[in-house]
Amino acid sequence: MTEENQLIHVYFMPGMAANSSIFEFIKLPEDRFKMHFLEWIIPKKEESLKSYALRMNKYVKHENVVLIGVSFGGVIVQEMAKSLNLKRLIIISSVKCREELPRRMRYAASTGLFKLIPTSLFDYVDHFEKIAVGDFIKKRAKLYRQYLSVRNQRYLDWAIENMVLWNCAKAQKGIVHIHGDKDEIFPIKYIPECITVKGGTHIMILNRYRWFNKYLPEIILSGKIEEKNKKLN
Repeated sequence: MTEENQLIHVYFMPGMAANSSIFEFIKLPEDRFKMHFLEWIIPKKEESLKSYALRMNKYVKHENVVLIGVSFGGVIVQEMAKSLNLKRLIIISSVKCREELPRRMRYAASTGLFKLIPTSLFDYVDHFEKIAVGDFIKKRAKLYRQYLSVRNQRYLDWAIENMVLWNCAKAQKGIVHIHGDKDEIFPIKYIPECITVKGGTHIMILNRYRWFNKYLPEIILSGKIEEKNKKLN
């Protein structure tokens, strides 16, 4: 068996509108793992989530891989997993089924209000950076531009609709769910059975990367954090 075959191949899927640079601080031991980064593709007109996931699977070039998805990317990898043989399926800052969506999203789904979200506003990120005043606002604007680069309107409309209307009544078995207890998009009070990151927000893949660098190898290998290590969380 070659060294390449001995490696565990880990594929990362970013969150809605984000590019793979959100994983730039994530480091896995190179003698055990090979990291691969997926990017959003533009959906076809009225494309189903199932069809989109099958197209994304074409970018997975290895067998028995680990799939890791953040936020809406977590939904995508769950759909991808339905037609792949995986070593591990991990979602971060995401949901496993409709019951884990916050009430406001379920309300938006039932009323159709999600259609009123002006996705064209994403086009103003560059403009926002130019007019930003103050160091904090300028830094935030720069981050938006750096990480939220997928601004195609068909993609954004499709992504919001498929997130809010995701038809998943029951969680798949074997999902490893990592979630922050300060997540403002998907509040943890709706999230059962997860590895909890204390103080973790919805963007903890960026600002709590040290936690992931410390525990992700163990989670990939065993699907959990050993009791003796939880005290260090």
